[in-house]
Amino acid sequence: MVNARIYLEGGGNTRRSQRSCREGFSRLLESCGYKGRMPKLIVCGGRTSAYDDFRTDNERGSAAIYIALLVDSEAPVADINATWEHLRRRDGWQRPPGADDEQVLMMTTCMETWIVADRDTLALHYGQCLQPSALPPVVNLENRDRHDVQDGLERATRNCSQPYAKGPKSFEVLGNLNPDTLRQHLPSFQRSYRILDARL
Repeated sequence: MVNARIYLEGGGNTRRSQRSCREGFSRLLESCGYKGRMPKLIVCGGRTSAYDDFRTDNERGSAAIYIALLVDSEAPVADINATWEHLRRRDGWQRPPGADDEQVLMMTTCMETWIVADRDTLALHYGQCLQPSALPPVVNLENRDRHDVQDGLERATRNCSQPYAKGPKSFEVLGNLNPDTLRQHLPSFQRSYRILDARL
């Protein structure tokens, strides 16, 4: 465990869902090659709570410690490297004193974008009941409205015994995603990978 902390949006309000959230992100980060240098993952529930907790920690943190905020962008991002500007425009959040853009990691536009990008993992998880034609194309996937991505995923799994829904099952899928596939299709994920590879 390295001395780094990531504040996560998601996980809801129950211990089970929060544990599932932490486990899903942890497994994905381990698949990225960070086993042995994993950050502490702090599940915060809502995005505002994640921002508030990050801001408090960042104000008292040491410059030698990497503290990050991982949230949905909620909308396409004009410049994936200008993260605080996006959050200022989208959410009215101010950049905390001393914080830099590399402390914000974004799921653009939402966690489901990551899931939809990895068709092979989706097929393995859902099997023959999956309807891939209902999913949005992977080309320019980060530029799609989050509702289009989420609705497409729900339609593609509606005939499955356990259709996609936010919660423990969604984090189970998240933990099985292939980072190589995500880097191939998602510029914001590639950016997060590059930053974490340098900081952890």
